[in-house]
Amino acid sequence: MCGLLFAAVVLSYIDRLVLSVLKPTLQELYGWSESGYGDVVFWFQAAYGIGFLFFGRLIDRIGARAGYLLAMGVWTVAHIAHAFFTSTRGFAIARIVLALGESGTYPAALAATSEWFPRRERALAIGIFNAGANLGAILTPMIVPAIALAMGWQSAFVVTGLINIVWIAAWFLFYRSPREHKSVSAAELAYIESDKVEPQKPVAWRRLLTTRQAWAYMSGRFLIDPIWWTFLFWLPDFFHKRYDLDLKSFGPPLVAVYILADVGSVLGGWYSSKLLGRGIDVGRARKRAMLFCALIVVPVTFAVSAPSVWIAVLLIGLACAGHQGFSANLFSMPADLFPRWAVGSVVGLGGFAGALGGMLMAKYAGWVLEKFGSYTPIFVIAGSAYLIALLVVHLINPRYQPVTKFAPPAEA
Repeated sequence: MCGLLFAAVVLSYIDRLVLSVLKPTLQELYGWSESGYGDVVFWFQAAYGIGFLFFGRLIDRIGARAGYLLAMGVWTVAHIAHAFFTSTRGFAIARIVLALGESGTYPAALAATSEWFPRRERALAIGIFNAGANLGAILTPMIVPAIALAMGWQSAFVVTGLINIVWIAAWFLFYRSPREHKSVSAAELAYIESDKVEPQKPVAWRRLLTTRQAWAYMSGRFLIDPIWWTFLFWLPDFFHKRYDLDLKSFGPPLVAVYILADVGSVLGGWYSSKLLGRGIDVGRARKRAMLFCALIVVPVTFAVSAPSVWIAVLLIGLACAGHQGFSANLFSMPADLFPRWAVGSVVGLGGFAGALGGMLMAKYAGWVLEKFGSYTPIFVIAGSAYLIALLVVHLINPRYQPVTKFAPPAEA
């Protein structure tokens, strides 16, 4: 199951990153402005946030299996449709539909994780499938330039989109809940359900928004998600402008950055799981791991002034590793603190908050680059965001207390 979730995240990141790899090429071919590209990212974030709310609640109702099939089906069609546009307005339209589909990735993955893994293994499982984001980011600059140079940039969208169909078939044939899966033994089922099992029922957002736990998670996502999105959507352009790399040469630096991020994702989840195994309480384990991850992000502030591309790669790679490790623990909060029937809705609220922050950052990045032509202000924000996020999360929910104030909704 973790392998399927990992593969889905890989594909989602390949599909969303094809545009960022092609951005310098498309900008030269069609005269895109920095603010125009910023608008494309802005509308992706807007639709992603709205879609997160929709899919979070939908998956609470229909489950991970049907939810993931719907999500990937929608984003596959939209991704291939990019090949038919050349303007930033056309790409913005395609990105809106892509974002609506891709917004189901994490709510469905976290719901599946909640079904298949007990709490003590959840952060590690999340860290593993979340590492798919980095593998997707590694593969994209390796395969997209080759496809684009051989067959044209349009083929990069078509070929990568068609790969999704294989995953859709595998998910449809193989994924079931533990109780419905024929290969799960009684002992395995007992282990998976060793935590208290609660019925999965939708819960009103207004009830969730009365809890400090929801606001802690939403605040963390609002503050850190924009940094990750900025790395994803602007790193190829950064290497192009700062170090004069192009479609043929910025692949290795991007691969190195996301390999480091991949390591950080797994280690961040592993570290808190190890602390839990030593008997440290959940809140302290999660926050200790997040503090370590936040500290290794700070040096990215100096990436713009790095004397060589590989020093910049190291600084940015450490920041991406810190982000992914931080995220593995932050993403564990809904399952740690909320009953299972509310996890999807909380994840949806957090995704919306993260997308809102990403929208603001996209506008800011486009404005800064068009006005000043420098990435320095962007990297200064990136270096401090994670310490600020941890402080805010801690202030809102200092004891990391689970929600106990309401019971599952009654049957209709």
